[in-house]
Amino acid sequence: MTKSLFEKYGGFSVVSKIVLDLYDRLLDDDEVGPFFDEVEMARIVDHQTKFVSSLMGGPASYTDDQISRMHARLTITNAHFDTLQGILLQTLLDHGVSEEDAAAIAAAFEARRTLVVE
Repeated sequence: MTKSLFEKYGGFSVVSKIVLDLYDRLLDDDEVGPFFDEVEMARIVDHQTKFVSSLMGGPASYTDDQISRMHARLTITNAHFDTLQGILLQTLLDHGVSEEDAAAIAAAFEARRTLVVE
């Protein structure tokens, strides 16, 4: 039986480290950092850990409707999405995720673009 990427890379403990690093990078970015100015970071990190886990085949998941509702008040452009996706990809690679697996996770993220981009 084939392991999910979530299992392959160590589950929630590893995904949590990746997401914490991801948010350090996002907050430092001039384009996407401002989206998190008024956000409770502990809450968003928890949600993103679950979301990235689901992108990796883990147990947590969000419906398309939930994703749309969570981002409805934001004015996220394709450029913002591209920036976030690039930072996500680099963060995955920097944490030892193979290029092939990181590309698969980025593709799963890409599949949700229309749910968050205005």
